[in-house]
Amino acid sequence: MCGIVGYIGEQCAVPILLEGLAKLEYRGYDSAGIAVLDDGTVEVKKQKGKLNNLVNSMNGFYKEAVSGIGHTRWATHGRPNNENAHPHTDCTGKIAVVHNGIIENYMELREWLISRGHSFKSETDTEVLPHLIEELYQGDLVDTLQQVISKVEGSYAMVAMNAENSGELAAARHDSPLIIGLGEGENFLASDIPAILKHTRNTYILEDGEVARITPREVNISDSQGRPVLKEVFKVQWEQGQAEKNGYPHFMLKEIYEQPRAIRDTLAGRVSLDEGKVTLKEIKLDEEKVSQIDKIYITACGTAYHAGMVGKSIIESLARVPVEVDIASELRYRDVMMNENTLVIVISQSGETADTLASLREANRVGARTLAVTNVVDSSIAREAGDVLYTWAGPEIAVASTKAYTTQLVAMYLLGLYLAQKRETIDRGEAVEIINNLRELSTKVETTLQNGEKIKQFAEQYSNSTSSFFIGRGLDYAVALEGALKLKEISYMHAEAYAAGELKHGTLSLIVEGVPVVALATQQHVYDKMISNIKEVKARDATVLALAPEGFTGIEQVVDEAVFIPEAHPVIAPVLTVVPLQMLAYYMALQRGCDVDQPRNLAKSVTVE
Repeated sequence: MCGIVGYIGEQCAVPILLEGLAKLEYRGYDSAGIAVLDDGTVEVKKQKGKLNNLVNSMNGFYKEAVSGIGHTRWATHGRPNNENAHPHTDCTGKIAVVHNGIIENYMELREWLISRGHSFKSETDTEVLPHLIEELYQGDLVDTLQQVISKVEGSYAMVAMNAENSGELAAARHDSPLIIGLGEGENFLASDIPAILKHTRNTYILEDGEVARITPREVNISDSQGRPVLKEVFKVQWEQGQAEKNGYPHFMLKEIYEQPRAIRDTLAGRVSLDEGKVTLKEIKLDEEKVSQIDKIYITACGTAYHAGMVGKSIIESLARVPVEVDIASELRYRDVMMNENTLVIVISQSGETADTLASLREANRVGARTLAVTNVVDSSIAREAGDVLYTWAGPEIAVASTKAYTTQLVAMYLLGLYLAQKRETIDRGEAVEIINNLRELSTKVETTLQNGEKIKQFAEQYSNSTSSFFIGRGLDYAVALEGALKLKEISYMHAEAYAAGELKHGTLSLIVEGVPVVALATQQHVYDKMISNIKEVKARDATVLALAPEGFTGIEQVVDEAVFIPEAHPVIAPVLTVVPLQMLAYYMALQRGCDVDQPRNLAKSVTVE
């Protein structure tokens, strides 16, 4: 959500800033802007809408400037327009600030600043920041920023520049990610790695409360009390090409087809078929600690929450310990009973999801054991959790999550097996069977991807529908929720998922002639029940697309279209089932003329509550 770039060095700053913002478009935004320092003057250019609007308005904008900051904004306070776009400036026009997050006490600060004679131009919470700097400034930008963060409440990653401190940028963070890229005679700032990866792999990752002074040749970091902080360099390992489309028309389609590789990477070195064991060296929970766990909470948001629902079933069935799944934005405000025998598993693709991070901190506060499942090394959630299980999906650019979700499912299987081993609730034969299925999973996903043309034809036929329904039982219900979410996210078609047995308790009244219903039927023990549920909607003249494993006979006779996935152990089926659902959402969105990678009103990393 929102994107920040910054540059100070010897090169022309404008192309670097625009290039960095382009790499952050995936985060979701509705306006963009940059500010540069040229000949002792701060100059700002910003435009509502896509980045191209800003690029087309440049017309040789300050080509000689060698320092600047840029931003892509996703509206929270105030409409998407030029006035509310970042960067924001103070009354003098000498100070410019870009900011991700929310300043919760901005109204109080705004009223105080107005009483001090400041004049505001926007509706945003961010604009209080440059005015605070102006009010408190006594010659040193970093010292002033230290004072500013002592007065603001909320979340922020901010970068400031001042015409009176032309040789430096100042930055601070709290609850919103910010990194510093280290170059030779130049340095960079960004809210995410892709923005600067072309220029450097060496980075500092700012922690909460830290403030940085960045010059072309030095980076000095201090804590909230002004004490110097020595940082270790974090070297980015993945390649720039992993964040490019590589010939695919959209990042989402590329990432759908990257899932076999992502699954292999997440499993690598963690499963042994010969021993029938899962080895998670990064997790410190031994047999004694695992045996003491009497309750598990899984908490996450959106797609990650749906992965947690699958994880609940897996862990309960394999490790025989009760699991509760909570939406993080609800859990953080519940009076949850946790103690030292509770394990809290938080799932977040970015590792920066605000509500999930808040839930993790609450679990840590009450003394529960915590474990994070995330895709981003050294993210806030990764650093603050007691243990971390990384999903090696690689960078995911499209707003709608695909490979991050499937690798989260793989992580749930690994955790379920790991906990079952430690608790001695699984015999070697069953463990070997599931591990063997995991080892074959990437190949089976490749086979499943071959259904693309059939899914595309169904999407073309029913893309004008106003509503759709997804039904399933057990693990299939959890996957149905994810399928419906994908369709809503990027095609803007109304879609709802229901446990199939619930149809007769009210939802059946919405099933009318021609309504598309996607029926998931991969669980053998409720297969006959699913056939009955499918017949119920067919009796109301719905059009049914069914997903079932090869060998599940008879279903093609009671539906309009059937897509068959490779046979697999029932607990593994969700990974294979979700792939056609991802493709359905993709092709529906194409047919409906939607922006696949950047759906309206949504952002990739939700770092505000």
